Amino acid sequence: MFRPAVAGKLDGMGAVLNLVAVLVALVGLLAALAHDGYLAMLGSAARKRAGGSPIAQYVRGRYVTAAVTTGVALLALLMASNGGAFADVLALIAGGGSGVVAFQALQNTRQRYRSGGTELPR
Repeated sequence: MFRPAVAGKLDGMGAVLNLVAVLVALVGLLAALAHDGYLAMLGSAARKRAGGSPIAQYVRGRYVTAAVTTGVALLALLMASNGGAFADVLALIAGGGSGVVAFQALQNTRQRYRSGGTELPR
């Protein structure tokens, strides 16, 4: 993934830019996979529960967003591992953008279906 400086192909700043691009793409991919996993767990629980069909339908509608953010994050990681400085900048934008969109979608879904939770008795 990370390309060290070899025979003058990457200078010190190019290596730093590449390292940052790889890290941002990995964080974006992590956020997208967290969203995917949460939707999978929520959908599985909704299918098993009586009366869970509205939730399962909502989850099916959110799969497109989850797939697109995961795909863009994977593309960003690919660009960061194979390209030059321009590809690294594009990977920064794509990885960061997909991570932000996936994180916001995850938070929206969690807030929509947040249970009351359990409190310890006093």
